[in-house]
Amino acid sequence: MRTFLLKGAATALTMCTTVASALFVTSHLKNPAAPLQPPVLTAANSSSNAAVGGTLTVGPSVQPSNAEPMTSTYAS
Repeated sequence: MRTFLLKGAATALTMCTTVASALFVTSHLKNPAAPLQPPVLTAANSSSNAAVGGTLTVGPSVQPSNAEPMTSTYAS
C-alpha cells in the first residue's frame, strides 16, 4: 500500500510541476517590441569610447609545450 501512495504522490507532484511550468511559460510570452540586440554605436559615438583606452588582443588559448603527453588519469 505504501508503494502505491509513494507512486501516487510522485505522479501528482510531476503533474503539478508540469502544469505550473506550462502556466509560467504561457504567462511570459515573447514581447515582439523588445529589442533583440543593443543599438550599434555610430561613428560619432565611437570616438568618445576611444577615450577610455586600452586594446584587446585575442590569441589561441592552448599553447604547445615540451611536456610528456598524458596517457591516463586517476579517473580513467
